Amino acid sequence: MASRLTDAGIRALPIPVEGNRIFYDSAVTGLGVRVTAGGARSFVLNYRTRLGRERRYTIGSFPDWTVGAARAEAAELKRQVDRGGDPLGEIKAGRAAPTVADLCARFEAEHLPRKRPGTQTVYRQQIAAEIMPALGRLKVVDVTFADVDGLHRAITRRGRPIRANRVLSLLGGMLNLAIRWGWRTDTPARGVERNQEHKRRRYLSADELVRLTKALDECSDRQSADIIRTLLLTGARRGEVLQARWEDFDLTSGTWRKPGATTKQKTEHEVPLSSAAVQLLAGLRQRAAEGAEWVFPAADGLHRRDVARPWARLCKAADIRGARVHDLRHTYASVLASAGLSLPIIGQLLGHTTPTTTARYAHLFDDPLRAAAERAGAIITGAAPAEVVPLPRNRG
Repeated sequence: MASRLTDAGIRALPIPVEGNRIFYDSAVTGLGVRVTAGGARSFVLNYRTRLGRERRYTIGSFPDWTVGAARAEAAELKRQVDRGGDPLGEIKAGRAAPTVADLCARFEAEHLPRKRPGTQTVYRQQIAAEIMPALGRLKVVDVTFADVDGLHRAITRRGRPIRANRVLSLLGGMLNLAIRWGWRTDTPARGVERNQEHKRRRYLSADELVRLTKALDECSDRQSADIIRTLLLTGARRGEVLQARWEDFDLTSGTWRKPGATTKQKTEHEVPLSSAAVQLLAGLRQRAAEGAEWVFPAADGLHRRDVARPWARLCKAADIRGARVHDLRHTYASVLASAGLSLPIIGQLLGHTTPTTTARYAHLFDDPLRAAAERAGAIITGAAPAEVVPLPRNRG
């Protein structure tokens, strides 16, 4: 039977021999004090949701909560229930809400397999090394702008500003998926200020190319040397070369059909091959095993994964500093620009889908333009004889 609870009365409530016992308040329906066999006392509220589910909500322990405070809290909770709320259900839902670790796991299971193998490797490494240690335990719905910005700043302070930007992009994409999956309604990654990036303009000079060629000839790792030569002669991306299959090449017509699975744009890209590239590939084909699938096979039966270490050794042997494997692609573009080819032609050979992507190579025209300007200046000042150029007749 319920009776009006008082602070003094709660202290005098009997302790059960085992388990617990609840003593209800006559002033607020459903409010009671639970007394355990250990002597602990706490306020609880029994209520029924609109769907008819019975709940028992723990308000707090006595004497941290007084009777007056517990009655006020119980009244507020009952008003929430009357409005269709379920305080205990919301707590349980919060506890069961997905964490950033859950987000990472689902991203890796469902979304990551759609990416290229190289991208998968990079993303998994960034998730394991950066996102999980910093945010893994947080509920996805609780991640704030400050959390994301703090992670970006922490990586930046380690001297990795570009990596910080890449991790931010990855995390932002994952949080956008969380919105699609109904795990939250907005993305806290929006508005985080990225570190300034300067596009690399590194390409090998003529002297560096000579030294690299000599180092390639002397390299004991023949396959790695051939991979570097192929990159130089085609301007292809590293992944395109490493994943190249013999079925993709027509050495008779001198063409390479790159499948969409290997290109950055995920679209098929067919390019002509120079005679030097055809000669290199023809030699590789003659030495390949019968029925070989990959141009550059690995010991496990798949394709070669990387050439980072061999490239580092080659650069050391050729006294080349500050050059990445990808800079061989820039070098190929620089040779095309120096030969007077236009940006649209360069873009087609490199497999660009938009002119803005090729525009980053516009600076490579500086040298031929400067040479043309010097030639014009020499002619005008009389330092060199003027060249007579026949003009077409006006047929109008």
